Amino acid sequence: MLIDLNRITQIYLVCGKTDLRRGIDSLATIVQDQYQLNRYCQNLYLFCGTRKDHFKALY
Repeated sequence: MLIDLNRITQIYLVCGKTDLRRGIDSLATIVQDQYQLNRYCQNLYLFCGTRKDHFKALY
């Protein structure tokens, strides 16, 4: 899926190690429960895995 960068209002980099085997629903739950952010806004959330060269994005 391509993201229209003009529609993104904010970009969040989630610090710490995230298990990138988690599904998109689990990552959305992290955004909502741990950071009290609205997962349905036009924001981009970037999760870093244990290796610092792998990311997973939630839009």
